[in-house]
Amino acid sequence: MITKTNNPLPYSKKNPDTIKEMFNDIAKNYERGNAILSFQTYRLWNRALINAIFQPHKPQVILDLCCGTGDIAFPYLKRRQEPCTAHMLDFSSGMLHYARDKSERLKLDRHHLHFLEADAQKIPLEANSVDCATVAYGVRNIQNPVKCYEETLRVLRPGGHFGILELTRPANPLLRYSHQLYLKTALPILGKWITSNQNAYQYLCNSIHEFVEPKKIVEDLKLTGFEDVSQRQLFGGIATLITCKK
Repeated sequence: MITKTNNPLPYSKKNPDTIKEMFNDIAKNYERGNAILSFQTYRLWNRALINAIFQPHKPQVILDLCCGTGDIAFPYLKRRQEPCTAHMLDFSSGMLHYARDKSERLKLDRHHLHFLEADAQKIPLEANSVDCATVAYGVRNIQNPVKCYEETLRVLRPGGHFGILELTRPANPLLRYSHQLYLKTALPILGKWITSNQNAYQYLCNSIHEFVEPKKIVEDLKLTGFEDVSQRQLFGGIATLITCKK
């Protein structure tokens, strides 16, 4: 079990402004940090989400919630030749800044990209306007995830697909122990080395430990009104992919 420090962390999703400040602070090294801290496996998890939501349905309009620097939408858009409209939503201006720069480097100008600095609990899009939506590693940072699900359901067109990718806790006792040991000891130290912000990665550790079980997300999605809700463990449950449709 991850122990709490005596001094409270400066970041808490009960105070969303602190989470926004944290992501603005680590945005510059966010991708590098993900690659090092996950030993590059996060790219495989991202691909699983892309292959489950975007690739089979060939959407004309996509919404990438908590988009960060574009690690979900951009790999798909880079391979896709037909023009597509992509709404990149994040409440961190720092993340969106690096996402814009990245889109220019990748030469995605054949697509229609819209960068929205907004809250995933209040999506600034019209109802029934999006074909597919995703959120990767973001639900645990949203103050009220159910509001995000309700908003996503609102903006999706009938039959539209929604995918959630989250870091979770493995069920296997040995893997769970090793995972928690890594989160408790190595990850905050590596995070401090990569970004000079150890508190940010301590928050990450705690957010994974305190995050609800995937079955609770599945239940909430069904209660919200989503259909065909299913979940799949990745790498023994270190990450979990949940898919559903309107």
